[in-house]
Amino acid sequence: MRLKTIIVLISILSTSPSSISIANSNEVYAIPELVSFTFTPGEIELTAPSTNVKFELVVNHPIGIENSKVSVSLSSAKNNNLSLELFRSDVPINKNLKTVTFNGSINIPRNITADVYVVESSPVTGIAPMNTSQNPISPSFKINKKINNILGAETDLIIRNGGDLNFDYQTFIGPSHTTLFVLARELPKLPKIVVPVWKVGETYVPTDYYELKVSELEFGITSKNPDVCISDGKKLTFVAVGSCSFLVFTPKNKNYVYKQNEQLVNITSARIVQELVVENIGTQNSVGLPKLFKIPRVTSGTLDYVSPKTLTPTICLASDGFVNIFSGGVCKYTYQSESTPNFLASKIYESSFEITRNPQSISFNLPTTANVLSKSLSLAATASSGAVVTYSTTSTGICSITESTLNLLTSGNCAVTATQAGTSTLAPASATANITLTATTVAAKKTITCIKGKTTKKVTGTSPKCPAGYKLKK
Repeated sequence: MRLKTIIVLISILSTSPSSISIANSNEVYAIPELVSFTFTPGEIELTAPSTNVKFELVVNHPIGIENSKVSVSLSSAKNNNLSLELFRSDVPINKNLKTVTFNGSINIPRNITADVYVVESSPVTGIAPMNTSQNPISPSFKINKKINNILGAETDLIIRNGGDLNFDYQTFIGPSHTTLFVLARELPKLPKIVVPVWKVGETYVPTDYYELKVSELEFGITSKNPDVCISDGKKLTFVAVGSCSFLVFTPKNKNYVYKQNEQLVNITSARIVQELVVENIGTQNSVGLPKLFKIPRVTSGTLDYVSPKTLTPTICLASDGFVNIFSGGVCKYTYQSESTPNFLASKIYESSFEITRNPQSISFNLPTTANVLSKSLSLAATASSGAVVTYSTTSTGICSITESTLNLLTSGNCAVTATQAGTSTLAPASATANITLTATTVAAKKTITCIKGKTTKKVTGTSPKCPAGYKLKK
């Protein structure tokens, strides 16, 4: 007997609360479950020829459904209510049917208030399993599918009058500078707390401090104290010291009612621009690169240190109080303090200093003239540092350069520049030489054969002629 009790207890504990096996029975005690609950159409226009809405509720139970009908209520936030009954579609009623469909419809009265109506059914009773008299009863059912695209009423019945819905929905939340915003936060697009600057000369844009929930709407803003704060409908500008009362709102449209939030703030005197004192840095040398160089610190109007921003990272890297120098050249960096509730950001201050590099020279010579018929010349310039020299020319069409070879193209003046680009410690250097190219033509020589009797003689020259007594052999 004790063993049987333990087996029954294990069976009960291993089964979910909504589905418990009954001892000595294959039937299960379970509450009826919703399969689907829908209606059509999703919207009704009270001025249209028809205001009929059809409902369908499908419920499942492992044994069967006791109900022959189910009540449905339609209720709005404005305390408007309607009701109807849905009847089983199986005729005659088969209580052993596990999945049951209930259907019904209602003609919406034309004098009802346009609004969003929540649809809810009464509980549904299932058939009790054997060996128990307790009928399982479900909770009330709500629509379990998206019916329309109205934000905040996707599963509700939309009733319009002349196109208007007048849905009283919270279309936005905020502002971020109140504690209430943190508690009501739904769309985390902004920081938790964003505090505006309530000073003369500042502006207030609603999208910076409020979160819009309905994308089809836009924020508007109006002022009640135009002598202190003026509005262009999109933003607020603070123009004088005093109290500023203003409204942030979303306008009424065909779906939503007008919603507003009122704020009362105190506007104080304008912020001032921070001024920085940036000391000049003298010329530095490139000995011992890379090296760390100490520079004076810069403070803002709030006495906070201002960190520099480097403009020449290949030459130097500036930080708070130091510059790391990598190469010769001009090191450039800027300072700008950030704005605060009491100060505006400073202007941008630029600072720079030169890091000198060791000089070098180039030795480069070319002949004063050359004949184009020579076709090319070798270039041989040397840098005092021994570093590699490169060559270039601007005498396009007269000469060209291939690595260290000068190509002679036509007569004219050819200017060749030898360059050493320099390094982190060596300054660049260059030298230019000129060469005049000529196009003198060398006359071609030819050879003829002359004959006198049995004697022949060859004569070579630019215009060869046979000697006296000889004739040209043909």
